[in-house]
Amino acid sequence: MSRVCAICGKGQMTGHKVSHSNRKSNRAWKVNVQKVKIEIDGKQSSQYVCTRCLRTANKND
Repeated sequence: MSRVCAICGKGQMTGHKVSHSNRKSNRAWKVNVQKVKIEIDGKQSSQYVCTRCLRTANKND
């Protein structure tokens, strides 16, 4: 599964996990995407959408 929002394009971010002794190792922050049925250009399709876009879409309804 590609963890990328179909609406805004939000995806995974990377950075460092920092221990108490200040050692750094790589880590990733994954985006919270849900599989929903949305209408794009008049056609219904099942896409991955981030929860922020879902909240915005529900607010506009």
